[in-house]
Amino acid sequence: MKSWFITGGTPGGLGVAFADEALSRGDRVALTTRKPDQLIPHDRLLLLPADVTDPAQVGAAVAKAEAEFGGIDVVVNNAGRGWVGSVEGMPDQSVRDLFELNFFAVLSVLRAVLPGMRARRAGTVVNISSVAGLAGVPGFGYYTAAKHAIEGVTDVLRREAEPFGIRVLAVEPGAFRTNAYAGFAAEPVDEGIGDYDQLLSAVQTAMVEQDGKQPGDPRKAARAVVDAVYADQPPRQLVLGGAGFDRAVSHLGEVLAGIRATEETSRGVDFP
Repeated sequence: MKSWFITGGTPGGLGVAFADEALSRGDRVALTTRKPDQLIPHDRLLLLPADVTDPAQVGAAVAKAEAEFGGIDVVVNNAGRGWVGSVEGMPDQSVRDLFELNFFAVLSVLRAVLPGMRARRAGTVVNISSVAGLAGVPGFGYYTAAKHAIEGVTDVLRREAEPFGIRVLAVEPGAFRTNAYAGFAAEPVDEGIGDYDQLLSAVQTAMVEQDGKQPGDPRKAARAVVDAVYADQPPRQLVLGGAGFDRAVSHLGEVLAGIRATEETSRGVDFP
């Protein structure tokens, strides 16, 4: 039996899907949520009302889960949301709020959970990134930046934590049929720069029209992630969704081709 700590327990979201899958395998789950009254109780489910952007609340939630379970075997950093906006025009406070939730909250959870894992010389970290963390999306520049930051810190943490028996996995979902879009897709965006209005309007319209029709199945995604956690050798990265996989492979192939095309220049700037 594994003990899980999962953030982002929004009804109809991936966090709840992860929790349901872990519970179905006989595991115990601590799930942070802002809406505990909207979730179905379970005898192996510990609901933890918490705002993950508050490090004190994160620390208290982790401490309660460790006390209840005797330790945390798997942490899933799932809490997050999107923001529509241009790189030039998104208000500074919106950028900071975006990073607080999508990046700094992840660091707060990691710093709270890792000491216990190091002490036991065992554990698994799952950081939920996005295909946007591998291939940027116009209209989501700062969300893309935050997810690229998650990719970078996950890559380094994987190597830093490996000597202590801690495994680290980045998961990059594409578009999944959750309630994620409902929270931000139709929010008004008025940056005061008319040149970007058409782009941002098109992005929002596409998301609203796709809501409820996304190709990804959250239950299958949860099953894939839990399977990876239970694997003897989990993958370093796990892209979820066919369209997301194609986008990631295409973009990274273009990046690699571009780097190789400038190899002579790259090598030519070294001292003889």
